[in-house]
Amino acid sequence: MLIPHERQLPPPNAGAMDTTLRPAMPADTEAVGRMLARSYRALLADGYEPALLREALPLISVARPGLISCGTYYLIEQEDRVLAAGGWTDVSPHGAPGRAGVGHLRHLATDPLVARCGYGSRLLGQVIQSARAAGITDLRCQSTLTAVPFHAAHGFTVVGEIDVRLPTGVLFPAVQMRWLDDGD
Repeated sequence: MLIPHERQLPPPNAGAMDTTLRPAMPADTEAVGRMLARSYRALLADGYEPALLREALPLISVARPGLISCGTYYLIEQEDRVLAAGGWTDVSPHGAPGRAGVGHLRHLATDPLVARCGYGSRLLGQVIQSARAAGITDLRCQSTLTAVPFHAAHGFTVVGEIDVRLPTGVLFPAVQMRWLDDGD
């Protein structure tokens, strides 16, 4: 039996003909925020305690207007629904200026209804291509615990476990990872 909302989503591995991958624009902020909320609520549940998620989700599920309009943040959409979003900056997630050749993967997420259908991989490929074109050879990432296998499958290596301090003081466990351009 099909669930009604599933009829509107692309089938697994739907491919580029059914979706659009493009740079995000300020007008996308609300739609990206809705997708981040859906994604994090569903996909982080297996890796984090419910009490921590109750405190953290309102903070981490917010689409950042400056990030969305930076020119290196992308989304995949079908009609008006954002299926995946993410990007990179040469500024750290904490606002520190970056070093030459170093970039930071930022707010990469997939709608849980299309998780593991290739959209995250397609988006990450675009992000890496964009970063390489800008001279980035070292791409860093503060991965959620549940996303470590995804990042590892795409060439990121674990640097170590970290706690990200959220604005309220809550410590959110994560894993620092990095991807080094090997020229391929």
